[in-house]
Amino acid sequence: MKLFKHATIVVGNGEVLEDANLLIEGKIIRQVGEFVTDSSNIEVVDAKGKVISPGLIDVHTHLGVHEEGIGAEGHDFNETSSPLTPEVRALDGINPADKGFEDARRAGVTTVQVLPGSANVIGGEMVTLKTAGTIVDHMIIREPSGMKAAFGENPKRIHGHKGNAPITRMAIASMFRQELLKAKDYVVRNEENEKIDLGLENLAKVLRKEIPIRAHAHRADDIVTFLRLAKEFDLDISIEHCTEGHKISEFVAASNAPVAVGPTLSTRSKIELADKGWHTAGILADAGVPVSITTDHPVVGIENLLQSAVLAVKHGMDPSDAWKSITLQAAKHLGVADRVGSLEEGKDADLVIWSGDPFDTRNEVESTYVNGEIVYHRES
Repeated sequence: MKLFKHATIVVGNGEVLEDANLLIEGKIIRQVGEFVTDSSNIEVVDAKGKVISPGLIDVHTHLGVHEEGIGAEGHDFNETSSPLTPEVRALDGINPADKGFEDARRAGVTTVQVLPGSANVIGGEMVTLKTAGTIVDHMIIREPSGMKAAFGENPKRIHGHKGNAPITRMAIASMFRQELLKAKDYVVRNEENEKIDLGLENLAKVLRKEIPIRAHAHRADDIVTFLRLAKEFDLDISIEHCTEGHKISEFVAASNAPVAVGPTLSTRSKIELADKGWHTAGILADAGVPVSITTDHPVVGIENLLQSAVLAVKHGMDPSDAWKSITLQAAKHLGVADRVGSLEEGKDADLVIWSGDPFDTRNEVESTYVNGEIVYHRES
């Protein structure tokens, strides 16, 4: 067992505990707060002057499937041979030796969701992982953790430029609808032992609400189109990016859909990012929308996740909401809040020790723990 004493503890649920203790045993958190325990057989760490937070969570990344620095050989995130690829899995393309995982640990990011890219109307299954490990199968928290869809410029550009559908936003919506209708029909026919179709099997999980469908949508009209289709098929969903969500915040809030906002630190690299800004996350959170913040690594390096939350606060987001957006709310977004996202009894011992207030970006990560083990330690 290991006991951290006299720390400021950011619980992740909105609470901040001063001069508090944290006890971990193996992979699990055992106690948090003010308590007395026999420390004769426990490793004691004096954390006075330090801040301990939950391991940070990035809900939308391409870690391991879009490796940095090696060009096309590392591009395993978009299966562009077809605009409809529900049969593929991000899990099967992840290289855990990708340098991005090391960057994540150094920045205190302990959990990520890895998604296929946004080239396709339906792009395949995603997976939620810890950021430490050499065998991807041993890093999994939830698999699959969603099905990828995409609206707007990307499917139009990737496939339309080849002269193939979708060429218009109309076609994106119709192809999404057609594929879900095929899956509904397949579910009925499958009861009669019809031939197995892997893509439709995966979409059947969406129809049964075993997993959400998570849609890349930047522009307000694309967000509304996705919400219209989600209502039509009664789907569990999340809105990924939601760049113009601030323009329709009340409408988004009425859908009860969680959103992943970002990567706001990026440039306005295409038309649908024209109104990108740091105010979006705060406006959505104030409207009652469950907000997570993302880097979309490697669009923005994952080491900038905390910085993104800080900049959201600078532009109006409540600091408590910003913390939750990269801890507990992010865990809820991924469906793994029973294990990660806050420093509470019984949860995984994923935590970060900071030299001071993490929202003062001059302070540094001193140690990152995943499952109770140090996976990064800053040399003094």
